[in-house]
Amino acid sequence: MDLLDETKLLLRRHRIFPKKRLGQHFTVDFSLFERMTECAALSNVDVVLDVGAGLGFLTRFMAQRCRGVLAVELDSRIVAVLRFLLKDLPNVVIVEGDVLKVKLPPFNKVVSIPPYGISSQLIQWLFKKPLDCAVLVLQKEFAHKLAASVGSENYGWLTVLTYYHFDVELLDEVPRSAFFPPPEVNSQIVLLKPRRIPPFRVENEEGFKRLVQVLFTQRNRKVKNAVRVYFKREAVSASRNLCIDDSIPFKDRRVRELAPEDFGVLANVLIR
Repeated sequence: MDLLDETKLLLRRHRIFPKKRLGQHFTVDFSLFERMTECAALSNVDVVLDVGAGLGFLTRFMAQRCRGVLAVELDSRIVAVLRFLLKDLPNVVIVEGDVLKVKLPPFNKVVSIPPYGISSQLIQWLFKKPLDCAVLVLQKEFAHKLAASVGSENYGWLTVLTYYHFDVELLDEVPRSAFFPPPEVNSQIVLLKPRRIPPFRVENEEGFKRLVQVLFTQRNRKVKNAVRVYFKREAVSASRNLCIDDSIPFKDRRVRELAPEDFGVLANVLIR
C-alpha cells in the first residue's frame, strides 16, 4: 500500500477530515522523507524536532536514523492516531500543542513539513534556538522570501532577519502532488544553518528587529522618510528626531535598496 492509499485509509478509519484552517496537507511522497533526512545528515546522536507530525510517516522514518524524535502535533484527533501508530517506537516523544507555546525537551535539529500558516512565526522562533540545522518544506513563494536578493519583489524584513541568523539554501522543489489533499501551490525544501558569528554587528537585536519590520512597511520610500514613521511609532521625542535627521545613514536611498548590513548600521545609529 502506498502512502496516499494508507493516508486515505487512516483518515477514513478515524473519521478525520483535513482542516484547511490548520493547513493540514498530509505528505504522501516517501522520497521526500529520504531527501530531507539526507539534507539534515541525521545520525544516531541527533534529537530531531518534527513540527506538525501529522500521521507520523516522517517521524517513523527519522526514528530509525537518530537518537530521538519530538513529534509535535496541535490537532488532538491526529495526536490520538499518532500515539497508536507510533507506540512501538521508544525514542519518539509525542507532544500535543502549539510548538510555539509548549515546553519542549532539548533538540539539535529540525526536520519538518510544518503547517504553512505558521511559517513566518516558526522561522522567528528558530532564531533563538541552539540548532545544528533545520530542514523545512515551505511554500515555494515563502521560501524564496528567505533568500531574496536586495531590491527584489520578495525582499523584505524577514529576508533581512533570516540573513542575520541563518545561512539559507534553497533545495529541491516539491510538487503539489506530494501531499493529500494537494495545496494550491508548490513547495520547496529549505536548509537553514545557524550562523555561529553574525555577519555584522548589531548592538540591540530586539531594536534591530523592530526597526527592520517598521521600515519595510515603507519599503518604497526614502530612508529619511521611513525613519520618521519609525520614530513616530516608537514615540521617539521630537527633539531627538530633529537632532538625528541630518545624520541618518543612507537617507536618500529607498528602504528596499538597503542590504541587511545597511540595516545594521542604521540600527546602531538610531537605537539607544
